[in-house]
Amino acid sequence: MSLVVDIRKKLGSFTLQASFETQGGILGLLGASGCGKSMTLKCIAGIEKPDRGHIELDGTVLFDAKKGINLAPQQRRVGYLFQNYALFPNMTVRQNILCGLHREKDTSVREKRLWEILQLMQLEGLEQHRPHQLSGGQAQRTALARILVNEPRLLMLDEPFSALDSHLREKLQMELRNLLKEYGHDVLMVTHSRDEAYHMCGQLAVMHDGRVLTQQDTRKLFADPHSVPAAILTGCKNIAPARKIGTYEVEVPEWGIRLRTHQPVEEGLKAVGIRAHAFRPEEPQNAAEVQWAGEMEEPFEWIMEFRFRSQSPETGTIWRRFSKNSRTEKAPVRLGVAPEQVLLLYEA
Repeated sequence: MSLVVDIRKKLGSFTLQASFETQGGILGLLGASGCGKSMTLKCIAGIEKPDRGHIELDGTVLFDAKKGINLAPQQRRVGYLFQNYALFPNMTVRQNILCGLHREKDTSVREKRLWEILQLMQLEGLEQHRPHQLSGGQAQRTALARILVNEPRLLMLDEPFSALDSHLREKLQMELRNLLKEYGHDVLMVTHSRDEAYHMCGQLAVMHDGRVLTQQDTRKLFADPHSVPAAILTGCKNIAPARKIGTYEVEVPEWGIRLRTHQPVEEGLKAVGIRAHAFRPEEPQNAAEVQWAGEMEEPFEWIMEFRFRSQSPETGTIWRRFSKNSRTEKAPVRLGVAPEQVLLLYEA
């Protein structure tokens, strides 16, 4: 199973240039609002037409500008779950799901698929409920059931948790991840949330200003984002311009320090990033004196703002995040960062 996308579409002053390929499992499109994620899904589904390019699913060409191929949405066998689920409010769960089988004329086949999907989605007993009688999780599973009952070759999820509160969001992420394991086909999920991306997706394609900057294994991307936009999207709070001064050393003028690195520094370095959890008082490497500038308490952690003593006062503060259990009476006067925690960023 594979999806190959290489398309271009101009929308006013914005240009979408999306190029990526699925490799099984769940691929996340991670990017800020307005970067082109949802438009990419609409082009794959056939709702929007690219200006040029190629889209292919499991060997079937869905779109090819040069060859004049542009299959209708109903011919593509692509399931598309919208942000608001788009359930029909005046229909029951049963009726909503059967809408996905409107082309199947055999009543016995329709009933068989209906009960199979009700069991898979744990919706037994809710068949006569209407959308307003469902919980957020039940509504999401009903919308998925309506899509999956038609056995699509690709499932696309557009911000599937955006309308939910944090407690329900985390619960449904676990439920949906388990359900999708049984689905057996490729899944493409749009999100702007680093947590959702990390929990749900085996691979991530980072989108910025209409382009896919990189596509990597999710954990590798978080460990080495390689660009400023990817570092920001994966939650890095501390990013500053930097320049190479040695094979394993960089200078960060804004912070007034030099840092040893674990990876060799390539030409074209733009910046470095250090995650807030990486600063440790007991770390001897890349250690420097600091001045504390403020603090903020969270339920289980502290966020403390500081500047290096060699840092100009007009520059921004740096964040350190740490567990409440590790706080001492006196704030440390020195903080260090292990070389492997220094992120080298080559695209601004």
